[in-house]
Amino acid sequence: MRAITYSQTGDSSVLTLGERRLPEPGPGEVRVRIAVSGVNPTDWKAREGGRPFSFPEVTPNQDGAGTVDAVGAGVSSVSAGQRVWVYLAQHERPTGTAAEYAVVPAERAVPLADDASFALGASLGVPAMTAHRALTVHEDGPSRLAPGALAGRTVLVQGGAGAVGHAAIQLAVWAGASVIATVSSDEKEALARAAGAHHVLQYPSETLAAGIRELAPEGVQHIVEVAIADNAAVDVEVIANHGTIGYYADNGGDTFSAAVRASFAKNVRWQGLLLYTVGETALAAAAEDVSAAVADGALPVGGDSGLPLTWFPLDETAAAHDAVAAGATGKVLIRVSDED
Repeated sequence: MRAITYSQTGDSSVLTLGERRLPEPGPGEVRVRIAVSGVNPTDWKAREGGRPFSFPEVTPNQDGAGTVDAVGAGVSSVSAGQRVWVYLAQHERPTGTAAEYAVVPAERAVPLADDASFALGASLGVPAMTAHRALTVHEDGPSRLAPGALAGRTVLVQGGAGAVGHAAIQLAVWAGASVIATVSSDEKEALARAAGAHHVLQYPSETLAAGIRELAPEGVQHIVEVAIADNAAVDVEVIANHGTIGYYADNGGDTFSAAVRASFAKNVRWQGLLLYTVGETALAAAAEDVSAAVADGALPVGGDSGLPLTWFPLDETAAAHDAVAAGATGKVLIRVSDED
């Protein structure tokens, strides 16, 4: 099979395309014939050395979609020939989705609705599951998402044109919330509105907090935060009592500060989010709810849905990683095969 690999960390030049032996699934594992591989910031950051490198050789990329090709002993959740989306394929393993086949634990290969494209499936994983976690950690809010679960609540998505922001808008709207998104340009405002945001405000702006409070006079219950270092002060100003700020990235800096009294007076919960360490219970809940949203048609991708797709062939995986590292708007995908 053709596979992208690297045997040392570094810039994208360490990625090479070669032939590798077809892997066999062990007990509790499945082999997936990959149609589309999704690229996330975590993929290029890991390749550059952001996580410990503990294997002689690694195939990158956590997310993807394709068809189950073979199942190992004890697997009953999926069967050969079934279409699936894959998440955390390369977590604590060397076998990511930038290859024609990937062997993953069976629980990380999730049935994909018949009318959902592999492009959509490969766009879920890290972004949608991170967004799900951010929306389900409020102490008085739902631990699961479904239609009506967030009814009567207001969600603020800081950075509504990114992949996580896009998924957060869609999931929150599906669950019945009123959604406010912030973006940095007219182009990104159009994307956030296409994703379904009810209100969109642009930053930087000295009146951003006032604009949010005008839309949500009692404050917002949930904040999905991509740049806590930049936005902590605004978040505290607009958060409702007992509100939760779920932050999942370090855009804008790797430290942040916030007003102590204003934070504790509102019983603010600062909730960090990382899928790698969140635990299997939370991952399973996210996978199930995200799949339900897909089946309901609530998580479409593409420019008309607020998430433009940029495609690369497998042999240009290095360029795909570079595009994500450079901040490409929307979702970067690798077409591994012509299946769909």
